[in-house]
Amino acid sequence: MTATAGTLTPAQTQGLIRRLTALADDEIVLAHRGGEWTGHAPILEEDIALANIAQDELGHAGLYLGLRADLDGSDPDRLAFFRDAGAYTCTRLVELPKGDWAVTMLRQFLYDTFEALWLDAATRSTYAPLAAVAAKAVREEKFHVQHTALWVERLALGTEESARRIHVALAELWPHTAQLFQPVEGEDELTAAGLLPDLPAVHARWHDLVTRHLQGRCGLPLPATADAGAGRDTHTEHLAPLLAEMQAVARAHPDAEVW
Repeated sequence: MTATAGTLTPAQTQGLIRRLTALADDEIVLAHRGGEWTGHAPILEEDIALANIAQDELGHAGLYLGLRADLDGSDPDRLAFFRDAGAYTCTRLVELPKGDWAVTMLRQFLYDTFEALWLDAATRSTYAPLAAVAAKAVREEKFHVQHTALWVERLALGTEESARRIHVALAELWPHTAQLFQPVEGEDELTAAGLLPDLPAVHARWHDLVTRHLQGRCGLPLPATADAGAGRDTHTEHLAPLLAEMQAVARAHPDAEVW
């Protein structure tokens, strides 16, 4: 049975809002980290490519927040630019500083693989608006995975220095990946109703794909099992400064209008 906003129970609506917000928050923060490379990428083509990826991530955030707006009437721009760090529900993986090119490409690969698999599963959601959004976004996300997977391989199999850097990046980022698969409150009910993807199943597919690429193709030994640790309301010290920079113009001119 196809579900719409009008057929959801109050508990389902709140659970869906929490998941959509978590996805959007990840995308907003990761897009900002990608945007920090504008004008500084190692080659011009990658300067353009990463800017396009960051733009896509912001577009996906807009889609997720648009779905939330249909459920609670919230304003996507207010959510993005007028919430403090404590109200954001992004993973710590996306908050970490952009680091070097190895950190940036590996983080994108790890996150993009998660999102591509989640979106692929979400195309079969019984919540029709989510299924439609997922069908649109998954095509872009699969391109992101292809692009960043190639960069991880180049770095791992390139020079001694590039291999060293990708090893360091993997040791830094891998412990944070488990948080991608933390369910939000009420997610189990939504999964049982077919509204959201089965997160453990997505996790299993993700682990298989990234292991085959990192270990099998790139020769990178995986660190110890990742630990999700605290929930999405516990952040690193890096999130608040990022949001302060990202939100500065909107907060300085809260009544500005786009013509």
